[in-house]
Amino acid sequence: ANYWQTLFKLRLPAAMPFVFNGLKIATTLALIGAIVAEYFGSPTRGMGFRISTGVGSLSIDLVWAEIFVAAIVGTVFYGIMAWIERRVTFWHPSQRR
Repeated sequence: ANYWQTLFKLRLPAAMPFVFNGLKIATTLALIGAIVAEYFGSPTRGMGFRISTGVGSLSIDLVWAEIFVAAIVGTVFYGIMAWIERRVTFWHPSQRR
C-alpha cells in the first residue's frame, strides 16, 4: 500500500477516537473562553457582558440565568460531538454498548 492508502485507511481511522476526544473538550472550552472574553472585553453585548452588568447591578437572578444557559449550550455542544463520534467511530471498542 502506498502512503495515501495507509493514511486514509489505517492512520486517520485509528486516530479518530483521539480527535473526537479533543473536539469534545475543545468545543466546551471554546464556549467558556468566549464568555470570559466577553466578560472582560465586550462593552455592549454577549453573555459575558450580561453577567458582568448583572453582577454590577446585583441582578443575581440574571447572572444565574446566563450561567444556566451557558451550561445548557456547553452540554449541547458536547452532546453533538459525542453523537458525531458515535457515528464516525462505531467500530471502536469505546462505542460498543
